[in-house]
Amino acid sequence: MKNNLKRFCLSIGIECVGIASSGPYYDLKKILEKRVEVGYNTEFENKELQKRICPSLTLEGAKSVIVCLFPYYVGNREDANISKYTYGLDYHKIVEGKLKQIGIFLDNIIENFEYKAYVDSGPLVDRYLAYKAGLGFYGVNSHLITDKYGSYVFIGYIINNYPFKPDEPMEKTCIQCRRCIKACPGSAIPGDFTINPFKCRSYISQKKVELSERDKEILKKDKLLFGCDICQDVCPHNKSISMTNMDEFKDNLLTFLSYDEISNISNKEFMRRYKDRAFSWRGKKTILRNFEIIDRNPH
Repeated sequence: MKNNLKRFCLSIGIECVGIASSGPYYDLKKILEKRVEVGYNTEFENKELQKRICPSLTLEGAKSVIVCLFPYYVGNREDANISKYTYGLDYHKIVEGKLKQIGIFLDNIIENFEYKAYVDSGPLVDRYLAYKAGLGFYGVNSHLITDKYGSYVFIGYIINNYPFKPDEPMEKTCIQCRRCIKACPGSAIPGDFTINPFKCRSYISQKKVELSERDKEILKKDKLLFGCDICQDVCPHNKSISMTNMDEFKDNLLTFLSYDEISNISNKEFMRRYKDRAFSWRGKKTILRNFEIIDRNPH
């Protein structure tokens, strides 16, 4: 059945697929408890720790987790003022569509198949699942790194009630060259494979609340209005990587936002124009604020 799954995934453009066990993930529990202890939890994370380590609390009878990677790298664009992960159409919709196709396929060949699919908004820790499924290894910057596509991958997973045999994690980490530590504009990478999100420029660029003076100084250290690619750009594991194999992330690219355009349209028009982009969910106001902090004369 696992071979059938992988063949189907290949047929819809998914090269990287693996299986994580259904837990509970007690090794992850220790990591998450440490994050809470040092104050690294953000509003984007599920506050129920047990749900983050026990797939069966999300899907009763869970027996495995299918994990898929979706590479998105299309090269460096010198004129870009948004992060690489937002160049293409909203990855949430693309990944959700692919996971749904997998679910329908398995439902047709497995009796009483049940599943729940997630990208970003799920209860489990996606990078951990991808690591457990043997799809990549950890970088000091806390990213999941793959041999072929580097760290430029989205992660989707399917909690399900079929006992697929779990894959084995890779027994390696990044080369720990410390380039990401030195380059990080907010000094958010302590070097122990964790990251302080509150010092992370990408997180700061997405905050809706008023930014502190420290936040503003961190934001000013790069030109990207939304997100941050610095720790990935300097990573040796991201040199000589393959471009994405997925057409969905090659077409309809948008790499540059215009201050004049955005400042002269309404919030409603902003959402109409950019509703299919991953940066739009934070709204026009956040983008304009970042423009005005990063470039004092954005015109």
